[in-house]
Amino acid sequence: MKRKGNSFFPVRYRMVFGTFILAMIVLFDRILISVAKDPVATDLGLSDKQMGWVLSIFALGYALFQTPSGYLADKFGARKVLTAVVSLWSVFTALTGAVYNFITLIFVRFLFGVGEAGAFPSMANAVFNWIPIKERGIVHGINFSGGRIGAAIALPIVAWLINITSWRMSFLILGVIGVLWAVIWYFWYRDTPENHKSISEDELEIIKSGTNLKNTIEIKPVSFYKLFRSKAMWLLMGQYFSSNFTFFFCLTWLFPHLKAKYNLDMVEAGFYSSAPLIFGALGNWVSGFLVDGIFKRGKLAMSRKLPAVIGFSLAAIGIVVSVYMENVLEAVAFLSLAVFGADMTLSPSWSTCLDIGKEHSGTVSGTMNMAGNLGSFFTALAFPYMVAFTGSYTPFFFVAAGLNVLAIPMWLLIKPQKTLQIS
Repeated sequence: MKRKGNSFFPVRYRMVFGTFILAMIVLFDRILISVAKDPVATDLGLSDKQMGWVLSIFALGYALFQTPSGYLADKFGARKVLTAVVSLWSVFTALTGAVYNFITLIFVRFLFGVGEAGAFPSMANAVFNWIPIKERGIVHGINFSGGRIGAAIALPIVAWLINITSWRMSFLILGVIGVLWAVIWYFWYRDTPENHKSISEDELEIIKSGTNLKNTIEIKPVSFYKLFRSKAMWLLMGQYFSSNFTFFFCLTWLFPHLKAKYNLDMVEAGFYSSAPLIFGALGNWVSGFLVDGIFKRGKLAMSRKLPAVIGFSLAAIGIVVSVYMENVLEAVAFLSLAVFGADMTLSPSWSTCLDIGKEHSGTVSGTMNMAGNLGSFFTALAFPYMVAFTGSYTPFFFVAAGLNVLAIPMWLLIKPQKTLQIS
């Protein structure tokens, strides 16, 4: 019997809508601790340096489990792995509201990071199986813009939610939302398009011809020795470290930094802190369209390199100029430019992981994301320690700008058209 589907809103786009919502939840959950910093620190008696460890320990757990979770997604599929990891981190999101001292908070936040580690590598696996190559740039842009929109919405809403309930109740509410998404995903999603009952024959043909997939793919075991000897892998890891070093500042210290420096209340700080994240979402969309537009002209390598180089250049400029701005609006405007640029690098980064990783795209993207989140780990610690050591915010921002500049020659050396031989 011939399959019948909805041509107006194809099944693969519904899948992308689901991952877009998940990306919103990921960043919503992640940024909550930044907004709740002051009440958490007051209730638990924590210093800024201790809060730096609370913010960074998530990134450490997140980074260390990127490659293993990407490998699991390649082996068992995004249906089972995303259901499991979303449920896991949602439980630890809720448990954050039950902590009673520094040690228990560190423990819960580390395990929260371990759970979230599987999110984007598993999404990459789903995109590899469901999305034609010519659409992958914008799909990655949509997914990562979901995270930025989620974080931007979270800043004022969570500030309001904490004010009307408590920081402990806010963590519980967000944990429940994550579990609900996991249940819906498990019952709706299928790892291969042909196993989804709603997909049409026409759409199935579009997917198969556009991804070069056979009905079944023989997944050969990954050689991690070969993976970590690959020059391309190390270049991708290095540039993503730089990108995340910039962006993670917005998820950790931007809110308390603006609140303290410009004497803002919680809701005001939330609105100002959300602006760079909105521009990050725009950066993802612009970059996604640029990646796909250049690719359709038959220039695969340029479709990855050019958006990334433009993005890192804008990030470096925005960060440096923001240091010299005297009022909050001007500082936030240039930080928004920096985040717009940093997020322009995401679509080409993840598209390149699929280009060179093929059936091992979850493992490759997870390894890149591991390095990126080591950048996040150092960001959360570097800011309070550098301020304490130097007595100034300026050195931190110049380090971030320098890393963005260093990422440009890394991209010039990456060859997206060359498949990794890692099995």
